Amino acid sequence: MGERMRAVLPSILSVFLALAVCWVFIALTRDPETATEAYLQMLRGGLGDWPMFLDGGRVTLLTRPIGEAAIKAALLLLTGLSVAVAFKVGLFNIGAQGQMLVGALAAAVVGAQVQLPAVLHIPAALLAACLAGGLWALIAAALKLARGVHEVISTIMLNWVAVSLVDNWLAVGPLRAGAGTGLSTTGTAEIATSAHLPRLFGEMSRLHLGFPLALAVALAIWVWLARLRSGFETRAVGLGSEAARAAGIPVVRRTAEAMGLAGALAGLAGAVLVLGTEFKYPGSLGAPYGFDGIAISLIGGNHPLGVTLSALFFGALRAGGTRMQLLGVHKSYPELIQGLALLFVAGRLVWLALLRRRKVETPLAPTKQPEPSPEVPRV
Repeated sequence: MGERMRAVLPSILSVFLALAVCWVFIALTRDPETATEAYLQMLRGGLGDWPMFLDGGRVTLLTRPIGEAAIKAALLLLTGLSVAVAFKVGLFNIGAQGQMLVGALAAAVVGAQVQLPAVLHIPAALLAACLAGGLWALIAAALKLARGVHEVISTIMLNWVAVSLVDNWLAVGPLRAGAGTGLSTTGTAEIATSAHLPRLFGEMSRLHLGFPLALAVALAIWVWLARLRSGFETRAVGLGSEAARAAGIPVVRRTAEAMGLAGALAGLAGAVLVLGTEFKYPGSLGAPYGFDGIAISLIGGNHPLGVTLSALFFGALRAGGTRMQLLGVHKSYPELIQGLALLFVAGRLVWLALLRRRKVETPLAPTKQPEPSPEVPRV
């Protein structure tokens, strides 16, 4: 078995095991037929209702479910890449949720308060979100590099600071729509139409430009890590900072750059959510995509390609989860599948032990010693 396959198989097996365990849960609480039908409904909700479409149904039976899956996959992909990039430099970025919050707020403010043509407005809002998320992540990087504060502690604390700052003050206070008037609203003002991410299929689907943008970012991250000198140095720092420093690599600089990029990716996820579907910063972002990014990154092996496949898979499951309610099965089962898959991936060493090629040493048969030839008397 090749090294690449051995690295990928634990994640694949973990996902299949999680699917099997959740199917058993539904079968035990309901019945096997309901469990199977619930899974089929989940797939139809994420990949499209192909049987009805092939039977003469409208194309929206495919475009709408696939669009919803792609929207969720884009957010999971960007937050997963945020965690993966930090991992490459040896840091555990738990703060993608807070970075996503401040990025979403920045995009909402630029989208609503700045007047620009669409060709400039959308990039300006995206850039503002990246800068906000990156600067928020650099706080944790500065604490790590200057004072030795562990990034897990600082990023967790910064998550709650972001929630208190954005959700509990700015979005309901100074930046609230109609602030200073008697209007009772939640969240910021609606962004201008020029800041909306264009829909790729018009009214047939909510799929917007954020999905191909997320795929392009994943490709760029892969090229950076695999082909560019700075990416190689980033990976070297993650493998061993002391050895990298001895080799002349600027460890502090690469660490700060990676953490800033991780925050920018999470902030970009917030911008995609605001500019693509919400069209303002709501009272709360709801789904914790920043925390989900941790699972997506770990299941994807912290590799841009693996993170992409993981995000696409779980984006489809989560988009189809609502259809499971038609059978009385709770829509949170895709999140349960994702959580169990992460739990099983954490037992990676167990999978590797099971997959390791064991060479059975067969005892060698005793070689038969040649019989001594009889001495021939010399004359």
